[in-house]
Amino acid sequence: MSGVRGLVASRAGLAATCAALLAVLLGSSIVAIGVGPAVITPGETARHLWAALAGGRIEAGEVTTYRIIWEIRTPRVLLAGLVGAGLSAAGVAIQALVRNALADPFVLGLSSGASVGAVGVTVSGGLAALGVHAVSAGAFIGALAASLLVYAASTTRGALSPLRLVLTGVAMSFGFQALMSVIVYSVPGSEATSMILHWTMGGFGAASWGVLPVLCAVVVLGVAALHRDARALDVMSLGDETASSLGISPDRHRKRLLVLVSLMTGVMVAVSGAISFTGLIVPHLARMVAGAAHTRVLALASLSGAVFMVWVDLAARTLVAPRELPLGVITALIGVPVFITLMRRKGYMFGGG
Repeated sequence: MSGVRGLVASRAGLAATCAALLAVLLGSSIVAIGVGPAVITPGETARHLWAALAGGRIEAGEVTTYRIIWEIRTPRVLLAGLVGAGLSAAGVAIQALVRNALADPFVLGLSSGASVGAVGVTVSGGLAALGVHAVSAGAFIGALAASLLVYAASTTRGALSPLRLVLTGVAMSFGFQALMSVIVYSVPGSEATSMILHWTMGGFGAASWGVLPVLCAVVVLGVAALHRDARALDVMSLGDETASSLGISPDRHRKRLLVLVSLMTGVMVAVSGAISFTGLIVPHLARMVAGAAHTRVLALASLSGAVFMVWVDLAARTLVAPRELPLGVITALIGVPVFITLMRRKGYMFGGG
């Protein structure tokens, strides 16, 4: 592991690693697009994708295959990659902000708060003036409200306790899940169970080209903003006193970045539901390879998270086909043993291995 970390520590090594991960992401996406009830070979999948992007000709007998690839599976795979990258980057930022390796959007209650906001808008029809963006706006408001509540409850005499923050986040998460259950329980009809499963366990069944532009803009710009603040994250992970001595205002940066992470989490939850463990495990693995520098960790975590989520979604829709497993089931089955293994490693600490 130390040899891999030494390779990634150089700029050329980081670029090569990112290029390799991009290649893996591209190959994984082509495989995932081709696998389903109608199996399509990677070569045929690539040919149809190229035709869609470059305006190539499609024979009359291939129209059905083309529609399966371009209209159904491609948006879903792109959605999975974007959500995986966004959750991983958000997890990196939150762990640095609160100096706690157990923190992520799910544990701190942001995902549950976003789910409450999204469900509330869906059930009540609120924010209708925003049209197709109403659910995303509701999810953002819910995530922001959750972050403010957790932050306020965890601050004592102006000082933030990382342990208190995690414990408060876990308690708030259960509270938001209970509130969401009450909201959904009040909805008449048989859709309540499927709705609560979607918002609590996650899924990409509603993927379409229409939901991608806003999500893509938020995730890409959010990850870029976190990269810009990588030095501040490096310093803040060392503690508030150290940050202040180096000219970084921890409170100002923490509040601004919490708003950014809430926005990212809200938009992702609005299209995928709450997905656990991705924002917790992937940053750990990225730090083991890249070290503590957040410029490297964010780059590796974002790309690794995208690859991870593409394969998780593929497993979710194929393992028990034609039924579909909730994403949270698979991420938990993978995340729990990985997390326990990491915690049992001798000398494991935040930012190191």
